[in-house]
Amino acid sequence: MSDFYDSLETRPPEQREAELFTQLAAQIAHAQQQAPAFAELLAGVDAATMIRRSALEALPLLRKSELIERQQQQPIFGGLTGLAPPALTQIFASPGPIFEPGARRPDFWRFARALHAAGFRAGEIVHNCFSYHFTPAGMMLEAGAQALGCAVVPAGGGQTELQVQVMAHVRPQGYVGTPSFLKMILDKADELGIDLSSLSKALVTGEYLSPSLRDTLAGRGIAVLQCYATADLGLIAYESSAREGMIVDEGIILEIVRPGTGDPVADGEVGEVIVTSLSPEYPLIRFATGDLSAILTGPSPCGRTNCRIKGWMGRADQTAKVRGMFVRPSQVAEVLRRHPQVLKGRLVVERINDVDAMTLHCEIANDVPQGLEAAVVGTLRQVCNLRGEVAFVPAGSLVNDGKVIEDLRPIDA
Repeated sequence: MSDFYDSLETRPPEQREAELFTQLAAQIAHAQQQAPAFAELLAGVDAATMIRRSALEALPLLRKSELIERQQQQPIFGGLTGLAPPALTQIFASPGPIFEPGARRPDFWRFARALHAAGFRAGEIVHNCFSYHFTPAGMMLEAGAQALGCAVVPAGGGQTELQVQVMAHVRPQGYVGTPSFLKMILDKADELGIDLSSLSKALVTGEYLSPSLRDTLAGRGIAVLQCYATADLGLIAYESSAREGMIVDEGIILEIVRPGTGDPVADGEVGEVIVTSLSPEYPLIRFATGDLSAILTGPSPCGRTNCRIKGWMGRADQTAKVRGMFVRPSQVAEVLRRHPQVLKGRLVVERINDVDAMTLHCEIANDVPQGLEAAVVGTLRQVCNLRGEVAFVPAGSLVNDGKVIEDLRPIDA
């Protein structure tokens, strides 16, 4: 079993489908009883009938915007969970703001499976560069690594030179974080003449992993695999050594639907990723991620039998993920609202030297007032929690197509 995390990964597909939907029926009954919001959303639904995919497809979608509204009306979690201390161990606040729970159950977010597929094993040391500040990413990966029996360096982001110094001293075997930050750490190590050859593996997420960057890291002896996850749901899918799409996690039910609807699309057709979590603590049912992907036909060559998706293929809406953080049209609007001299704005996201970069293009009627550029840059960072540049353009020069965020980054086919 060393190649697989557990026997769930190699179940016959028919057995998996039957077992998942047996769990779904129990999950819906649990949600109706324990979560007031689901008692309302699923009123009249007979949980005992939720034993096949067609029944699930008839249920309403739960969108992120609705999640925010419910949480504002009914703190903390909008009535979507009955979780409370001592079972509730953390309360996270992601941009939006959206609040997510952490729970006492080991590997609550299910990342151990993805780490195992990426080659992480008990007794190793993992350098974790995901944020531990408000958002759950750092704790998600830490919980998964600890469930595998790994020790974790809770490094978080930033302080590149300190990252290099700690890694040189501790000699971790693995890295988790965004791929661009791993590149920054290695570049700094080269600049300082410090050996980081202990690193042999990495699990990355939060941003696009380009083939060129993966090859560059492989040339340094670091095998890099990626996974797909959200703060609300935890792990959704992960790569294996086969590197042919991403294998869907065993703790969820995944659908691909036509954007703007709840209708399933044919395998291979790009649509919106809908996830039903089987976590009893936070039972999100038919949660619309806003992400685009497509089902790959056939089994993975690695021997895992769950369905595969192509990975993250963009957003069904204009929300973009930049350096691991979501940036939403509402945030761009807030930046512009604070600076009435700007007539119109468009946030352009690009990838420069394998690093995400964003520039807010601002229409302005006359000459740029002194200090406006610095002020807008500061507001952009404050509102989005990300550094970006500002470019001023003449009034009327931005394309009139309704776009607030334009993502120009390439998508890995």
